[in-house]
Amino acid sequence: MAEHHFHLTAKWPGGRNNVGTIDAGQLKTEVSVPEEMDGPGVGTNPDEMLLGAAATCYIITLAAMIERTELPLKHMSLTSEAIVDFTKGVITFKKIIHRPVVELEASRTDKEFRKLERLVEMAESSCMISRALAGNVEITLEPTLL
Repeated sequence: MAEHHFHLTAKWPGGRNNVGTIDAGQLKTEVSVPEEMDGPGVGTNPDEMLLGAAATCYIITLAAMIERTELPLKHMSLTSEAIVDFTKGVITFKKIIHRPVVELEASRTDKEFRKLERLVEMAESSCMISRALAGNVEITLEPTLL
């Protein structure tokens, strides 16, 4: 089994409402607490990064499955939403909702469409980020399949 190592360097000047930076290879950005949580809202934040990790993992996994099964893909896109609860001073990342839109070519068969329905579901449980979040963050799908 091959292991892959990813590295990140974070710099933080101190204090909750400061602005830091992260550098993880291709990901280089400023980070801070979001405005919704009474922070400066500069750059990105852990909530957006976790949502981004889950969303990109899901769509890349789905794309690979569609490619492997040779479905006639015409178009694919995704919007995702995270729900973070802030109750009594405790912040909890509760839920991610993925809303994929997948369109097959008009020449697709009913069998291919049924296979797509299965793959949309399978991709969520096959994605390594979804597996890492399992038992901690609810992930649901609201697909639009054409």
